[in-house]
Amino acid sequence: MVKFSKYDFKRWEEFRLSKKSTISREEFKMVCQFHATYYKHPLHYVCTCNPKLINKWIKELNIIWDNGN
Repeated sequence: MVKFSKYDFKRWEEFRLSKKSTISREEFKMVCQFHATYYKHPLHYVCTCNPKLINKWIKELNIIWDNGN
């Protein structure tokens, strides 16, 4: 079972607490970096013209966050 490091867990927790409907450029980069790290693929910044993939990645990272640290 994959788990966030303590530092990443805290950063993701802060991200999840946000009630915004959009994400900042820094948050976008964090999502891409975390997904590459925890799902073991090369870092790739997905196209922002279609939010489906980034939303999918956020849901997948939430699964890891739900596992605890």
